[in-house]
Amino acid sequence: MPQPAPEPASEPPCGAPDVFSWIDDAESARERAGLVRTLRPRPAESPLLDLASNDYLGLSRHPETVRGAREAAERWGAGATGSRLVTGTTELHAELERELADFCGFEAALVLSSGYAANLAAVTALSDRGTLVVSDAGNHASIVDGCRLSRAETAIVPHSDPDAARKTLAAHGGRALLVSDSVFSVDGDAAPLAGYAAACRDEGAALVVDDAHGLGVLGEGGRGALHAAGLSGAPGVVATLTLSKSLGSQGGAVLGPAKVIRHLVNTARTFIFDTGLAPAAAGAALASLRLLRREPERAGRAREVAAQLYGRLTASGLTAARPDAAVVSVRAPSASAALRWAADCREAGLSVGCFRPPSVPDGISRLRLTARGDLTGEEITRAVATILRTAPAGATDR
Repeated sequence: MPQPAPEPASEPPCGAPDVFSWIDDAESARERAGLVRTLRPRPAESPLLDLASNDYLGLSRHPETVRGAREAAERWGAGATGSRLVTGTTELHAELERELADFCGFEAALVLSSGYAANLAAVTALSDRGTLVVSDAGNHASIVDGCRLSRAETAIVPHSDPDAARKTLAAHGGRALLVSDSVFSVDGDAAPLAGYAAACRDEGAALVVDDAHGLGVLGEGGRGALHAAGLSGAPGVVATLTLSKSLGSQGGAVLGPAKVIRHLVNTARTFIFDTGLAPAAAGAALASLRLLRREPERAGRAREVAAQLYGRLTASGLTAARPDAAVVSVRAPSASAALRWAADCREAGLSVGCFRPPSVPDGISRLRLTARGDLTGEEITRAVATILRTAPAGATDR
């Protein structure tokens, strides 16, 4: 016998308090500060020249990368079907982990659903209430959140200051780890990894480095910042990275000693309780990794493009941070000016990133440019001309 249709939800009683009224005040404050963020869906085929994404090597649409995703989906299905410890680990995941570890020079690797999840896994699984976590002030939000979730004592040290990190570690005397980006996402500057590693060795601490912006750009053939610093495979070093930047796919990974990876498999909540990475993403990342092995010059080209963008923009009077990898950061006079600048670039056919508080730790708004390794000379010239033509008053020192 058919059941009667459910009664429609009744309207809230007249005069009931709006428990989310505080959101209106928060929205008004964001509007006044010029900090409103909105989603802007992009079409499959965009006419814009892309200097906003993190597709550092231009591999997200490379035929081999796309074919890797397609073939993986056709063979393994659209989804991983479960957590990695249940049904979400395929032979493809294991193959990707072996090749990532070998390429970057580590003993073992563990693939997770995102670089964010990888940082949460590494920081929370390698620390507890009795641990001191020393964190660089410029670190990515995922590291900051990992420190908060770890329940460890966290000490934030000045940006790129090995001496401050050493003093903080020495004052603790117990179990500790130092956590840092390898290349900081705001200004594109590289961390002093040699200094951080020396401090960790001297004080008996572990070093955890997020190499999201170094993989594919730094090191021999794009093997990453840790490889460039001679720290790959060191017993006290763990790397995290993302598959969504230079490899043009999706997902993240933790690399390090095999016993560290085994520990994460058994304790990292963002690994244990999350659905495994979709096979298509794993297949795409593996295809890109193999392409980078065959064409190691791609890494150098990304750095070359960054140097050209920086040189031309600063020669014309703009203030930019000297890039150590593939990020070129150009300062704007204010948050509202940065927003208008990015919008004007977009109207002129150029997509650029716009970093404003709270995304920037120093409160200075910027345009953030991606020096993609597949940009042509003509595209670089066009991008520079557009940025200069749309620059707001106060952006140049001339």
